[in-house]
Amino acid sequence: MRWIEVCLNTPTESIDSRCDELAALGASGFVIENEEDFQNFLDNNHQYWDYVDEELASRFRGVSRIKCYLPDDDSGWDVLQRIRAAYKEVSISYIADSDWENNWREYYKPIEIGEKLVVVPEWEETPDGGRVPLRLDPGLIFGTGSHATTRMCLQALEKLVTPGARVLDIGCGSGILGIGALLLGAGSCLGCDVDPKAPDVAAANAALNDLGPERFRVLAGDVLGDRGLRSALGSGYELVLANIVSDVIIPLSAFARSFMAEGAAFVCSGIIEGRQDEVRAALVKNGFTVEEHFCEEEWHCFVCR
Repeated sequence: MRWIEVCLNTPTESIDSRCDELAALGASGFVIENEEDFQNFLDNNHQYWDYVDEELASRFRGVSRIKCYLPDDDSGWDVLQRIRAAYKEVSISYIADSDWENNWREYYKPIEIGEKLVVVPEWEETPDGGRVPLRLDPGLIFGTGSHATTRMCLQALEKLVTPGARVLDIGCGSGILGIGALLLGAGSCLGCDVDPKAPDVAAANAALNDLGPERFRVLAGDVLGDRGLRSALGSGYELVLANIVSDVIIPLSAFARSFMAEGAAFVCSGIIEGRQDEVRAALVKNGFTVEEHFCEEEWHCFVCR
């Protein structure tokens, strides 16, 4: 089925009333694209990232518009005619169901990482070459293997994972790092993430790799603000991972050692260029020794003990 995407440029202060007017004309399924809302979202959630892609930011620059989607049939065209009669500047384009459902998949192909792993989207065949396949549904949660921060962590795991090791993954997202550790020989992994969808998404990805809840579990919550969650995570881990952002790693460094066994390694990544010295200083202040420092593109990763 094909859909008609209807776009109306609308001043910010008129968006709510315009949506009501469009609904009265028979439209539904509104998408609001507004620079002010986008900027407010970034400002109010800054603790979750240090970097916003310029291409994404440019898409919202100077934008204030409403989009709605109508079926490309007689009923949809009737609604479109009413919208065009009510407003002068209406633009349309066409979108097929397959565009939404499948086109994004063409951007995900198997990715060889380090010397041992290959990250394979669930719909792709496992490539030949003797590498350990890490199967993944990229979905909507961070962690596909394509980002430099994830690649550096997976490369570090090749040297750090010991047989049967207990792993803690803080900010686990899709579960890719914990799954990678298990495929490399770790015994179990417990993850946590502020995103409430993470437990289900990570469990589904673990199942793609034949890893059940007895070896891989994820809890939802804020490790910085929730003492109950920190207690539930426990201690004695041989490997602690934190591929997050600098503004989480810095306060986390004050109590990360409480999760760790004697001689354990702490891998932290997601550190944007310009913040690496600040993060290193926090790690050293809290008793860590930085053993390795990786840098790829504009991102940094520390391996500490």
